[in-house]
Amino acid sequence: MKKNINCPCGNIISFDFTEEIDLDNYPITLDSIFNGSFLSFNCPTCKKLHKPEFKITLFWKSKNFNVTVIPELERGDFYLNKKEKSSFETLIGYPEMADRLTVIKDGLEPVVIETLKSYLLAKAIENYPEHKVNAWYYCSGPSGIEFHLDGIRKEEVAVMRIPMDVYKKTLNEYKKNPKKTIFVSLRVRNYLSVQNILRPDALK
Repeated sequence: MKKNINCPCGNIISFDFTEEIDLDNYPITLDSIFNGSFLSFNCPTCKKLHKPEFKITLFWKSKNFNVTVIPELERGDFYLNKKEKSSFETLIGYPEMADRLTVIKDGLEPVVIETLKSYLLAKAIENYPEHKVNAWYYCSGPSGIEFHLDGIRKEEVAVMRIPMDVYKKTLNEYKKNPKKTIFVSLRVRNYLSVQNILRPDALK
C-alpha cells in the first residue's frame, strides 16, 4: 500500500507500507524494529527525520505471538471506543511495539514485566510528580531485569535493575492468582500495558 507523508518543507514523500508482516519470514523487519530504524527515514529535500506510525499487524508464529499495533495518536480513541479492534493482542505506538517484541524475544512474561514497570513508575512519580516518566524494558540476565526510565531529566535515561528473584516471585504470584488487582488493572480488553494504570480519568 502506498503512503504519503507531507514534510514541513513542502515535499511529499511517498513510500510502500505493508500492513501485515510475518516476522518469521521477514526477520529484517524484526531487526529494524529492535534497532529503531523501522519506518524511519529522512526527507530527501530537507533531510528532516520522519518516524510516522500506521496501524500494522505482526505475526510471530514461532513465538506464538500475534499483535496489532495502532498509532499513539489513536490512544484516546481506543479507550473511548469499547468495540474490539482485533482478535490479537493490541499495542499502542511503535516504541511499545519494540518493547513488547523484545520481552517476547527474551522469553519473559509480559504481564510480569508490565507489573515491574508499575512498581518503578510509582516510585518515580512519587519522587518526580511534575514529570511524565516512562519505563521501558531493556534486557535481562541471570542477575536481573534492566529497565530504562525517561522523563526524569531532559535527554537523560535512568537505568534501573530489578533482581531476577523479584521477577520470579511476581511470576509465581501471577500464575497462582492471575485475577489479582494489580494484574487485572494492567489490561483494557486486549491491550496489556502499564499505560492503562496511568491513563487520565477522562479515558477510564
